[in-house]
Amino acid sequence: MMPNEKALLVGVDIGGTKIAIGLVDNSGNIKNHIRTPMIANGGPEAGLQAVVAAIDQVFRDQPEARETIGGIGICAPGPLDPRTGVILNPPNLPCWRNFPLAQKIEEIYNVPVSVENDASAAALAEVYWGSGNGYGHVFYSGIGTGIGTGIVMNRRIYNGRTGAAPEGGHMSIDYKGPPCGCGKPGCIEILAAGPAIGRRARAKLAAGKKSTMLDLADGNSDQVTSEIVAKAFAAGDALAREVLVETIDLLALWLSNIVDLIEPDAIVVGGGASAMLSPLFDEMKNRMVGYSIIKRSSEIPILRAHYGAESGIAGGAALCWQK
Repeated sequence: MMPNEKALLVGVDIGGTKIAIGLVDNSGNIKNHIRTPMIANGGPEAGLQAVVAAIDQVFRDQPEARETIGGIGICAPGPLDPRTGVILNPPNLPCWRNFPLAQKIEEIYNVPVSVENDASAAALAEVYWGSGNGYGHVFYSGIGTGIGTGIVMNRRIYNGRTGAAPEGGHMSIDYKGPPCGCGKPGCIEILAAGPAIGRRARAKLAAGKKSTMLDLADGNSDQVTSEIVAKAFAAGDALAREVLVETIDLLALWLSNIVDLIEPDAIVVGGGASAMLSPLFDEMKNRMVGYSIIKRSSEIPILRAHYGAESGIAGGAALCWQK
């Protein structure tokens, strides 16, 4: 059953150290939100109570919303089963192993509850209310510390056979590349996520190249991060641009594989690195088109995500509408 049009939805974003939670209206506007600590290293009940306490705090801040809540949507690290709402064995949440999170929350609040991985939920929020609105088939990539992906087809999340898909960040584009944390060589995550951008910049500085990045790192090249690369690039630093151009070339090759596989209507890029890379989206698209065997890939826009740090909250709310 769809939530009432006037109902507010609760979006919950659970990470290894924090819980971000907010109330979201049927237009995707986040009315208010809070951040509280997550107890990830305690027992399963301690983790559950941390989530319940956060939800209760939002209701205390806006008590009239309690009676109009249409559902609760929760983004959590995988692996998880979105069909049953069971958290399986996420490395960042050791408190939960085969934990029926959706069932537990439903029993407490007596409203429908959905659970999904953060990138898929963020993709759905972008389709409903964000940059992907108006497109039926959308590929979403959240680029930050890692690379998470989501696929929305006909305004519904694609989860694959068991609910574990899509893990597009662990698509290898170089079988002789560096080993990824997942065990495969040359995944796009190990080559183009935030840490890889920082490593690439540090290697160039170690080779003797000059850059304001060194000044921003107080003369210590070992302290150069992707955030410093972003600041230097925004200030016109040539070496920072070189680092990011190499990054978008890797991303363009990867995206050409995505296009050749599923040919989405639009590609939406979110995550912490999206602001840094967005000035290069046109260049990235041109390279993607050059790599893709589907030459009408030039018609596929690459868009910056509407939701930033609150993508998990909006994504959680979007799950309620899909359900």
